[in-house]
Amino acid sequence: MEKRTNTASWDEKNRRWRISVQRDGQRRSFYSSTPGRTGQREANAKADRWLESGVNAAGATVASVYPEWIKRLQTTTSASNWRPIDSRWRKWINPAIGGKKLDRITEQNLQDIVDAAFAAGLSKKTLTSMCCDLRSFFKFCRRSKLTTFSPEDLTIPAGARNKGKEILQPADLVKLFNIDTTTRWGKRVPEEYIHAYRVQVLTGLRPGELLGLEWADLKGHTLHVQRSINCRGEVTKGKNENAVRSVQLPDLAFAEIQAQRAMTGHSKQIFGISNQQNYAKRWAVYCAANGLTPVSPYELRHTFVSIAQVLPEGQVKRLVGHSRSMDTFGIYGHSVNGQDEQAADTLGSVFSSLLSRQA
Repeated sequence: MEKRTNTASWDEKNRRWRISVQRDGQRRSFYSSTPGRTGQREANAKADRWLESGVNAAGATVASVYPEWIKRLQTTTSASNWRPIDSRWRKWINPAIGGKKLDRITEQNLQDIVDAAFAAGLSKKTLTSMCCDLRSFFKFCRRSKLTTFSPEDLTIPAGARNKGKEILQPADLVKLFNIDTTTRWGKRVPEEYIHAYRVQVLTGLRPGELLGLEWADLKGHTLHVQRSINCRGEVTKGKNENAVRSVQLPDLAFAEIQAQRAMTGHSKQIFGISNQQNYAKRWAVYCAANGLTPVSPYELRHTFVSIAQVLPEGQVKRLVGHSRSMDTFGIYGHSVNGQDEQAADTLGSVFSSLLSRQA
């Protein structure tokens, strides 16, 4: 960015202050008819604003600026946020426009990247994240006075679809709540994570939230969800600001946790599972050993949400730690006495009904 090195001078003939400055080879003059030093300051301020409004790309390429942007994300966000961004950038964005100068980038350049990712089969969710990455990067560039480019019209191809999710069906749930064994080394053995599987499907907890639970988080029938263990073993406060919440346990879920107490009640953690990878591997073995639909641990959460459709949407969002669909809910929505207990009773009835019908 150009810096002013001169100051406005008084033009006696025209009775005004005048200052001339140059930016990127372009010269402009600014004036003020206000007498005295006030007028001089006004003219100088006009020149400064014009100089500051320009860009100073100086031939900078996308690849040369990217390290500054990702470093900022590493400083201000969690690894679970910036690492997927970095992965998408290295695979899709940098090969396409990394060598291009910022002042030569067009919106079509960016749309071509999104379209290519769509053609390769990426999901609508991933394409949406990619568009957010690009907008965020160029917003950083604008704030750094490197460009004025703003890719606001990026679009997701109309044919993009979210990846389909599998859930446990009622027959699978019956097996889950009646079979507490798995296979190891070709033999039938007790499944030590059985209560974790059941609690997750009964509460809709994320896998990391389940692993992060401690006995101190349980107060009566209320479970206070306040930490998560991510796939790298790091303890975090959860995926978003709504992740910290209290969950009123249905009787079925409370019974499973009480059964777990006999196994790990002497430990700090409720389930004592070392990491998400181990949890996912053991769950996959359990599904194969007992003929359950092979779903991921995260899809146990989808199973819960699908069954919980009998509840109002607002209650479901609170239970699973999702954001409100409207700002009004975030500002004016408050917990109503007895509402959580009612939701827990309703969910307990739904699960009990499903299990009894399939028995």
